[in-house]
Amino acid sequence: MIADKIVHVSNLNKSYKAVQVLSDISFEVKEGEIFGFIGPDGAGKTSLFRIINTLLLPDSGRVSVFGLDTKKDYKSIRQRIGYMPGRFSLYPDLSVEENLSFFASIFGSTIAKNYHLIKDIYSHIEPFKKRKAGALSGGMKQKLALSCALIHKPDLLVLDEPTTGVDAVSRTEFWEMLKNLKNQGITIIVSTPYMDEASLCERIALISQGKILDINTPEAIIAKSESKLFSITAEDKYSLLKLLRNYSDCKTAFLFGENVHFSCRSENADKDKISEYLRLKAVENFEINIISPNIEDVFMELMTR
Repeated sequence: MIADKIVHVSNLNKSYKAVQVLSDISFEVKEGEIFGFIGPDGAGKTSLFRIINTLLLPDSGRVSVFGLDTKKDYKSIRQRIGYMPGRFSLYPDLSVEENLSFFASIFGSTIAKNYHLIKDIYSHIEPFKKRKAGALSGGMKQKLALSCALIHKPDLLVLDEPTTGVDAVSRTEFWEMLKNLKNQGITIIVSTPYMDEASLCERIALISQGKILDINTPEAIIAKSESKLFSITAEDKYSLLKLLRNYSDCKTAFLFGENVHFSCRSENADKDKISEYLRLKAVENFEINIISPNIEDVFMELMTR
């Protein structure tokens, strides 16, 4: 394995009975980067992360972390990984401080020894260190879980949907913390169902139904979009969506808030042709604008190929 590759996954497959959750997954994570897995619930992100963390065995394929095999060298790998699962998995009946002390002791460390590493994160919840973990808010639980994952000073941090269920302010704060951790030399792998968080990663893998659709920088993936994209609004957005999906040249049509993002199969698609179609269908007070695609638009386009 090349020295600057922290994680190397090759031809990975995993099934639960008749359901294949990961199919021929291959990727590498470079040292010191924030690498994101972007995809909906059920895409296979959690199973993949559990395999990387040596908690689950694949059916086939190879996974190495720090150049070590996840099957044979799992004990050595676990000493160097910090893992934050998607569901809150700390001890709800222990206090904030007791949880943190417990996880530090597992790795032969103490809060004092690595306090500098978690200070920016832990300082938000330290005033509540005597409070039971189960009584914390969603955002505070995430900060405690991240602190516990960091307290042994890992080289690799693996975060499974860390911002799911927290408010927008907490999400923003959390990503600022991840940037600071990266600047301290920690490699980060993070999964999220939120497409807007893709731009916060240096490279991303778009994953759906256990398959990787594309891997690249967010900018490079957006640049691959092949279709002219329209944003269309009307009084009844659901009827509009149905009509656009029945349009003979329709390639993609998906709701984005109050708008429908729409693209055509042909290269010469234009507003006039679409407008004519909508008027023939008696749609009133509609508006059409050409827009630039975002990650979610490209993701939906890739799923239709």
